[in-house]
Amino acid sequence: MNMAKMEEFVKGWNGKQEPSLADKIKGAFKSKEPLRYKLIMAQYRLRTTLSRLDVYISKMQERDRTLFERVVEAQMNKDEARAAMYANEIAEIRKVSKQLITTQIALEQVELRLETVTELGDVFTNLVPVVGVIKELRESMKGMMPELGLELEEIEEGLQEVVIEAGDFTGGNIDYVASNPEAKKILQEASVIAEQRMKENFPELPSMVTTTQKAAPTQK
Repeated sequence: MNMAKMEEFVKGWNGKQEPSLADKIKGAFKSKEPLRYKLIMAQYRLRTTLSRLDVYISKMQERDRTLFERVVEAQMNKDEARAAMYANEIAEIRKVSKQLITTQIALEQVELRLETVTELGDVFTNLVPVVGVIKELRESMKGMMPELGLELEEIEEGLQEVVIEAGDFTGGNIDYVASNPEAKKILQEASVIAEQRMKENFPELPSMVTTTQKAAPTQK
C-alpha cells in the first residue's frame, strides 16, 4: 500500500476530525462513521447476543431438569408411555441446547478475534474468517430461533461493512471463499466442545426410557 492509501485508511479507521478546505468548497464532506466505531458497535452487539444466549441456555437447562424429574417419576409409577413422552420433549430441548451452546462458543472465538483488530492487516487476518462463522451460525439459527438469527444478521452486516471499506482503501478484493476452511475449523471445534458440555450439564436418560422412546414411533 502506498503512503497516500495508508493515510486514507488511517483517516477512515479513526474518523476525520475536521473537513478540509477543499471538502468545504466542493461540498463533498459528509459525516461518516469511522471503521473503528463500526467495529466497536459490532462488538457491542456481539456481547449483547452472548448475554442473551446465556439466558436461553439457562432456561433450557432448567426445563430439561424439570422434565428429567418427570421421567424418573413416571418410571417409578411404571408409566413407560408418559416417561417416553417426556423423553421425546427432552430430546428436542437438547437438540436446541446443543446448537445454542455451539453458537455461544463460536461467538466467544469471534469476540476474541475482534478484540485483536487494531490495524489494517488485522482486518483481513482476523475479520474475514469470522464473517464466515457468523454467516453459518445465522443460517443454523434462522429456523430454530429467528430472533437470534436476526441479531446475528446485524452483526454480520456490520462486520462486512468494515471488511468491504478496508478493501476499498487497499484496492484489495475480499475472497470469503478462501476463509471458509478456517471458519469451518472454528465451527467444528465449537461443536466438539458443545458436545462435551452437553454431557457435563445434561444427565443421560435411563436406558429403559430411551429404548421405549425409539420404539414409540412404530407402535400402533
